[in-house]
Amino acid sequence: MAIPKPLCQCRICQEARKKGVPYTRTGPSAFLHDINLLIDTPAEIANQLNRCHIRRIDYLILTQLDPDHVEGLRVVEQITLDFRTWRAYPEKQIYLLLPEQLGERIKAVQSQYGPLVDFYQQSGFVRLMLFQEEVQINNVRITAIPVDQGSQLAFVYVFEKSGCRVVYAPCDFKPFPEYRTEVQKPDLLVIQPGIFDSGLKHHFKYPADHISRTALYTFEQTLELAARIQAKKVLFVHLEEYWNRSYDDYCALESDDIKFAYDGIQVNV
Repeated sequence: MAIPKPLCQCRICQEARKKGVPYTRTGPSAFLHDINLLIDTPAEIANQLNRCHIRRIDYLILTQLDPDHVEGLRVVEQITLDFRTWRAYPEKQIYLLLPEQLGERIKAVQSQYGPLVDFYQQSGFVRLMLFQEEVQINNVRITAIPVDQGSQLAFVYVFEKSGCRVVYAPCDFKPFPEYRTEVQKPDLLVIQPGIFDSGLKHHFKYPADHISRTALYTFEQTLELAARIQAKKVLFVHLEEYWNRSYDDYCALESDDIKFAYDGIQVNV
């Protein structure tokens, strides 16, 4: 949920309107500069790319197909389209890099033209590049680990280069695949903090059977998870409006090894 939430007059949203970034927050996305790889396309992705001065995208990868991760997928058309021919500039075509399991499901994302992935391929905007569990892009190895929740499928991605390892798990990562050696001892764990059980808007309390508990741990459990896999540093992302916490509130929870992301943050590993 974007911060400020449209029309909302709570203290978090009012403060965000007044102060802007880092108090405002847009959808979940990241960019790996090493290989010009964009991760996820939320609704605000065009503005995010412009704000962060991204000049080239060679690859696009998706963690899941929930709307907050894919509803900005049309950005590939905005980037690549030559309006004179209604096809893509060949040099701007983007590789849509997907695990095979997600490649089977992405056709469910449709418009009046049918499955978007088919339309975008036919127009030359993207070239679909499916892989099984692991793929090498230049000197970066990417491992895709599925988190199967029945009708929903999300992926934890592990990026490795020159002995450095980043684990990216922004959303719906429960049960986390901590048994996998690839996620052990990462230099950086990028992960959603999980459910905050107190201090929520409207004094809400998550019931034991709340649907969010099927996909997320609590904040305390996520910290314990990070300790179990011996993450050297943790960066929390995908921070929700209804958790009723401002940028200052998150800063108060930080330490040398634990940080909370904000829009436009740059991290070197």
